[in-house]
Amino acid sequence: MGKLVADQIVDMLANAGVQRIYAVTGDSLNHINDAVRRDGRIKWIHVRHEEAGAYAAGADAQLLGIGCCAGSSGPGHVHLINGLYDAHRSGAPVIALASTCATTEFGSAYFQETNTIKLFDDCSCYNQVAATPEQAPRMLQAALQHAVHRKGVAVLGIPGDVAAADAADITTSKRLYHPKPVIRPADEELKSLKEILDNAGKIAIYCGIGASAAHDEVVQLSNVLKAPVAYSFRAKMGIQYNNPNEVGMTGLLGIASAYKSMHEADVVLLLGTDFPYTPFIPDNKKLVQIDLQPERLGRRADLELGLCGDIKDTLTALLPMLKEKADREFLDAMREFHQEVEKKLQTYVTDLGKEEAISPEYIATLIDQKAAANAIFTVDTGMTNVWAARYLHATGERVLLGSFNHGSMANALPQALGAALAAPGREVYALCGDGGITMTLGDLMTIKQYNLPVKVIVFNNRSLGMVKLEMEVAGLPDWQTDMINPDFAAVATAMGFHAFSIHKPEEAEQVFTSVINTKGPVLVNVFTNPSSLAMPPKVEFGQMKGFALWMGKLILSGRYEDVFDAVKSNYKHLKDVL
Repeated sequence: MGKLVADQIVDMLANAGVQRIYAVTGDSLNHINDAVRRDGRIKWIHVRHEEAGAYAAGADAQLLGIGCCAGSSGPGHVHLINGLYDAHRSGAPVIALASTCATTEFGSAYFQETNTIKLFDDCSCYNQVAATPEQAPRMLQAALQHAVHRKGVAVLGIPGDVAAADAADITTSKRLYHPKPVIRPADEELKSLKEILDNAGKIAIYCGIGASAAHDEVVQLSNVLKAPVAYSFRAKMGIQYNNPNEVGMTGLLGIASAYKSMHEADVVLLLGTDFPYTPFIPDNKKLVQIDLQPERLGRRADLELGLCGDIKDTLTALLPMLKEKADREFLDAMREFHQEVEKKLQTYVTDLGKEEAISPEYIATLIDQKAAANAIFTVDTGMTNVWAARYLHATGERVLLGSFNHGSMANALPQALGAALAAPGREVYALCGDGGITMTLGDLMTIKQYNLPVKVIVFNNRSLGMVKLEMEVAGLPDWQTDMINPDFAAVATAMGFHAFSIHKPEEAEQVFTSVINTKGPVLVNVFTNPSSLAMPPKVEFGQMKGFALWMGKLILSGRYEDVFDAVKSNYKHLKDVL
C-alpha cells in the first residue's frame, strides 16, 4: 500500500511537534486513526467526549506550543465546539481535524453531514475543507502556520474519501516555520512614552498574559519607575513571583490593593493585557497600552498612547532610555496596603469552617502549601476561580490553566488530562466545582485508562456558587442553583481512582498529605461551605443594595436560616461593606 493522504497528514503533524491527537475514533476518522497507529510518533488519546479532547488539546498547546484534536462527522464536530472556543479565545495553537462524509455526498443532506466552514467560523483563525489530495497537505501547512503564529484554532476538514486517497506530491512547503522577529514600537514612539513616564508622579503597571514572558523586565521597570505592579488572573503565575512590587490582582476576582494602586496613580501602564472588565480600569487617568496585537489598542479604555510591540522586546528597548525615579512614597504606600489586604485574606484561612461547611479558602491554602513548586493547576470557572486567584501563589515554575476568556464550566478536568500527558513527572491538580465535574464525569475514565497521576479536588458546595452570588448582588432570591450530587468519592472509586472525602476541616491536613503520597489518579471530595461569598475588590452601592434586598426577600419568604448562614460565614466581608 502506497502513502495515503492520512499518512501525509500524520507525518506533517508529527514533524510540526504534535505529540497527541485527542479524539473519539470512528467513521471518517478511521483512516487517520490507522495512520497514527502505523506511524508510531503520535499517541491517539481516546477521550470519552470530544469537548474534553478539545480542552485537553488546548492544555497541550499552552504547555508545549501546539495541540491537536479531532472529531468525526456531524456530532463529533459539534462536540468539539466548546473546547475549541476556549482554546481560540485563550490564544492556544490547536489543530482541529474535522473529518467529514465523502466529497461525493457534499450538499446532499447526507447522514451526519455538517458544513464545517460555517460551524467553526467563529472559533478559528483558519478554517478550510480539503476536497482533493493535492489540497490536503497545502491546507494543513497553512493551518499549522496560522495556529502557531496567530495563536488560535485552525480547522482542517478532511472528507473520508480524501483521507483514504493516495497522497499527492506538491511543490509548496509541508513544513512549519518558526520565525522569531523582534517587535517593538518605533524609536519616536518610545520617546513619547519616555516623556509621559518622566513627567508622571505616580505610576502603576498592570500586566496581562502578554507580559508573562517579560517578568524580569517588568520587575526592573517597576524598580526604575517606583511603580506597583498589578496583574490579571492569567498573568498571576508569570508576574507574581520574585516581584517585590506586586500588589495582586484586580477585577472581579481581585483584591483591593491592585484596584487602589491603579486608581490612585497618575499614569497606568497596561502591558500585554486585553482585560475586559472596564469598570476596574480608571477612566480619569493617563493610560498607556502596549500590545502585540494592535487591534486591541483602546477597545477597553481611552488611551493617552497606544503602542504595538512584544512586551519583552519593548521593555528591553525602553529601559535604557529611562532615568530612575527617586520618590518611592506611592510605591511604599501601595505595598503596605497590599500587605494589609493579604493579612485580612488570611482571616478566612484561620477560620476553618465546620462539618459539611469547610472554608474553601482554607482548602485552597492547603493545596498551595502542599503542591510542588512546579505544579500545574487547572481551575474550573466559578467560585473555584476565586479561591485559586486569591490563595494559590506563583513560584516561577507553576502553571495555571483555566477558561479565563471563554468562561466555560467543566474545563478543569479535561485540561488536567492534557496537562498530565504534556508534562509527565509534574504534579497536576484539577480544582473542580461540583457543577463542573458533574458535566465531565465520563472523562474520569480517560484519566484512569491512561493511569495519569491527576489530583482531582472537588469543591463540593452543593450549588452553582457563582450564579448564586450573581443573583444575590442583583437582589434576586437564588433559585435553581442548588445541586443534589452523587458521592463523588464513591463514583471515583468505582472508576478505579484512589478517593477521599473530607467532611470536617480537621480531616483536611492529613488527607492532603496522603494525596501527595498517593500514586496514580486521586479524587478528593471536599464538603465546602455553600454560603462562602467572594467580594470584589470594590463593592458598589448597587451591589450592597442588591445584597440587602436579597436578604429581605429571603426573610419574607421564610428562609431565615439561609440569611443567617450567609451573614455568619461572611461577616468579615460584610462588616466592611454593609
